[in-house]
Parts: sequence; structure tokens; C-alpha cells
Amino acid sequence: MHIIDGALSNEVAIAGVVMTVGGLAIGLRKLDMELIPAAGVLSATFFVASLIHVPLGVSSVHLIMNGLAGIILGWAAFPALFVGLLLQAIFFAFGGISVLGVNAVNIAGPAVIVGLIARPFIVNSTSTRKVAIIGGIAGGLAVSMTTLFVAIALALSGENFVAAAKLVFIAHIPVMVIEGLLTAAALYLIHRVKPELFHVMSRKVSQ
Repeated sequence: MHIIDGALSNEVAIAGVVMTVGGLAIGLRKLDMELIPAAGVLSATFFVASLIHVPLGVSSVHLIMNGLAGIILGWAAFPALFVGLLLQAIFFAFGGISVLGVNAVNIAGPAVIVGLIARPFIVNSTSTRKVAIIGGIAGGLAVSMTTLFVAIALALSGENFVAAAKLVFIAHIPVMVIEGLLTAAALYLIHRVKPELFHVMSRKVSQ
């Protein structure tokens, strides 16, 4: 899902930087002491999950787990996922520095959107099954939104990338299903063994 250096127009890359700065500013204000341990774990989860990737033209196919990050962290998912992307760009040359802003928007943006939509339903639910179902839908939706954002970024950078943009979306359909199942399983487990985390989430939603 990483867009590589040189694939985007300067205008798209600059717009990504501007939006990322805004997302980081909001996310850092939302990241208080109670969420820092979860942010570290989810940042590491994204980092490890997306290390195993299959190159696909100007992008790549891999797990993201941004839906889970968005549900747990809300806006704080933005800096958490950004750190993972930055370290990948520095140490493994995944994506690149010049496109770091766009990659952050593509991955962290859907995480925040899905989190804001799904969290109120999850934190107010007493049914573990309902939590898992909502989480599964949210996990798959986050990946589908990320592929859509990647496709838009590529399409805006030139007509030559339109075909690649369509391919990115189609190739990630299996990933959407897998991420939905993994997110559902993770939230099911959290609801069963560490339900106090949902109380922390509830306080963040009400702020």
C-alpha cells in the first residue's frame, strides 16, 4: 500500500504533507498518557504486519491493521501510524520520504475516519459478538478506504497511473477480508479479556 518515491506529482505530494501536518497536530493533542501504551503496540503491529509485502507496480500489497488502530486510538492513530511509516521509509526504503505525507494520509486517514464512526457503537456495546461484527466491518472498510485514497493519489498524478490505481483496489480485496477477520478477532479478544480498554476509549469519545 506504500506509494514509492517519484510516483506522484509535486502538487499531490505537497498536499499530502500539509494534510499530514494537520493530522499529526490533532492526533498528538489526543494522545495522552492512558493511550501511549496502546499506541506503541499498534504502531509496532502496523510496522511488523506491513513488512511482508508483495510489490504491485507503484504500490504493494500487505496487511495494514489501520482499522484496529483507528478504533482503539481515534485521532491518536495518526501519529502512531506515521511513526511506523517513517521508520519503514528510513530503514527499509518502503515508500519514501518525499511521499511520506501522502502515505500517512492514505493509511492513517482511513484509520481515523473508521475509528470515529465505529468507536461509539463499540464502546457502548455489551455484546462481544456485536463488537466483533462491527470491528470486522470497520477493519475491512479501513483497507478499502486506503486503497481508494491510494487510487485517487495516483490518478491525480497523471493518466498513466489510472490503470495502476484500478489494479491497486482489485488486488486488495482479499486483504480487506483478512483484515476484517483479524480486526474482529482482536476486538473479540479485547472485549473478553481486557474490557477496561473500552472504558478508556469511551472517555476519549466523550471528550
